[in-house]
Formats: sequence, structure tokens, C-alpha cells
Amino acid sequence: MAGHDDLVASDKKSSDADIPTFHAENLQNNIKIIYYSRTFLSIIGGVIAGILGFTSLTGFVFYFLVMAITSLGLAAKAKFSIHAYFDSWNRIILDGFLGGLMGLRNGVRFALH
Repeated sequence: MAGHDDLVASDKKSSDADIPTFHAENLQNNIKIIYYSRTFLSIIGGVIAGILGFTSLTGFVFYFLVMAITSLGLAAKAKFSIHAYFDSWNRIILDGFLGGLMGLRNGVRFALH
């Protein structure tokens, strides 16, 4: 992930000294890493859920557990200084969360066939 030194612009004006400025490419790269991580782990979680026979409510609970662990892992990778790498906490907690449900569904379908 691109760090805070890479993201914050070196020339700050006095009016926006408290507002960090992010490089678009670094922010997009960090967001892409989140999507790839969530997609990969939702597919792996779907396969594991299918092998273990988790369906219905149990499957959703397992998915939310996997996504919570993923969010915690991503925050740990960023050393819990989320604002150094992303513009908000929502990026690391919610981005890609619902999109991974398709990976979970496809993983369960693959494991059951």
C-alpha cells in the first residue's frame, strides 16, 4: 500500500493545512488492493462454506465473519492509521463488502458440485 509520505502533497497552503491531499493513483491502488483482497477471500470463504455445508443464515454469518476478519487484517496491514492510506474508514470497512457476496455464492456453488 502506498504510504502517507507518498499520498500527502508537499506544498500545503495555510487554509488547508489540516486537510490531507491524496495522490489519485495511490488512492486508487489502495482501493484496488481492498477489492482484490475481499474478492479473493470471499471466494475462498465460499468454498470453505460449501465444503462445511454452511447454507442459508449460517452461510451469511460465515461471510460476515470472513469480511470482518478481512477488514481487521487490512487495518492491521495499514498499522491502524487508516487516514494515512485512505480518505475514510468506510473504504476499509465497507468497500467491496456487498460485491463479495457474489464470490461467496459462486464459491458455495463450486464446492457443492
